[in-house]
Amino acid sequence: MSGVPDTSDVSRAADAAGSSAKQAARSRPVRLLARIGIASNGLMHLLIAFLAAQIALGSGGQADQNGALAAIAAEPAGRVFLWVLVVGFAAVALWRVVSAIWGFPYIADDTKRTGKRVVSAGQAVIYAVLAVTAATTAVQGRSSGGGGGEATAGLLGLPGGQILVVAIGLGVVVGGGVMIYQGYRMAFTEDQDLAGVDRRTRRLDERTGQVGYIAKGVAIIVLGLLIGTAAVTFDPAQANGMDSALKALRDQPYGVFLLLAVAFGIACYGVFCFFDARYHRVV
Repeated sequence: MSGVPDTSDVSRAADAAGSSAKQAARSRPVRLLARIGIASNGLMHLLIAFLAAQIALGSGGQADQNGALAAIAAEPAGRVFLWVLVVGFAAVALWRVVSAIWGFPYIADDTKRTGKRVVSAGQAVIYAVLAVTAATTAVQGRSSGGGGGEATAGLLGLPGGQILVVAIGLGVVVGGGVMIYQGYRMAFTEDQDLAGVDRRTRRLDERTGQVGYIAKGVAIIVLGLLIGTAAVTFDPAQANGMDSALKALRDQPYGVFLLLAVAFGIACYGVFCFFDARYHRVV
């Protein structure tokens, strides 16, 4: 019928658009920016570790992404650097979207490759949120504050909200457990190209990644438990993001030492991100 587009033409146009997007996301500039974004994530985790150590030692502050970005914004030329982070985080998000669709050709097992693509999709969302948060902080000159409690309150206000929030808490706990397992098994090295890397550098990469993944996994599990507790007690203030999780660790018996240990682990994760920025398979 006249005026009705041929399905084959639509399919070819879609394939061409997908190919163009794939080429753009795998271009040299985007791959370089993605590495900058990974390194920027490392810097942010080093700042979070520093803020967590301050909290452990009795100082105030917000030990999460918002706190780290606010600390950057408070420095001279901090807003300029925040815009660099925005570009890097956005590039990582774009690269992760492409990886979620076409990525990990070096993984032979179909099930494992699919799992990595699902994880990559989740990381695309995380980096997109980081880009938006960094941009908001750059514009406002300060952090927007803890939105975790507000989001939890919004969910609790929905029909069946308590069940939904409990399910989210369980999912976060499982995610933290997976991260600990990946750290223990050093599964992160599968996505790195370490061929030709000297033994000392490889060991530093493995050890900082191992300690960092485990420490971050512990913090994520605590966050998941707090989300579940917020649902049971109907108190969303308890689930105010990573900051609440780290402060909950501090309030435990020997919490100062526990939080300092986790802060050290998060710092290790930050250092690992610099190795990962260099050796990750950005393809």
